Amino acid sequence: MDDERVVSWQLGRPARAFRRVAVRCVHGFPAVTEQEPYGTDGTPFPTTYYLTCPWLVAGIARVEAAGGVERFSRAAAHDPVLARSLADADAEQRRIRPELDAGIGGSRDRAKLKCLHAHAAFALARPGYELGERMLAEIPERWCPDARCASATADRSGA
Repeated sequence: MDDERVVSWQLGRPARAFRRVAVRCVHGFPAVTEQEPYGTDGTPFPTTYYLTCPWLVAGIARVEAAGGVERFSRAAAHDPVLARSLADADAEQRRIRPELDAGIGGSRDRAKLKCLHAHAAFALARPGYELGERMLAEIPERWCPDARCASATADRSGA
């Protein structure tokens, strides 16, 4: 399987700053990628772990649309367990990506989360991140039932 081709299909555009697949779904397809700190054009890519699974992307988008960014920001500010989880994950992000001194998703402000997709990707790639796990727990089914990314590996020649 050409992982970069599948990721490009999942995203609906060419993959940028692609380093490797960090997590695969139950069907064996990329779910989370690890990104290079900079794209080929030198542009910073602030997200180390990138959620590519269309099922998960849609699920987290629904959590965001229902006020999830604000709700999880408040939860991290008021719940000591989640505050510690976020602080530890941000510190880990800075350790694994020192080129860009930023937390998960490129955030520099822990008081306000930016992108739940980045937090969910981090939780999948670095198990034990409680805040990200709670975000993922709001998706009723983590993986699609139909291996829809198989379409990306179909022979394009028509044969």
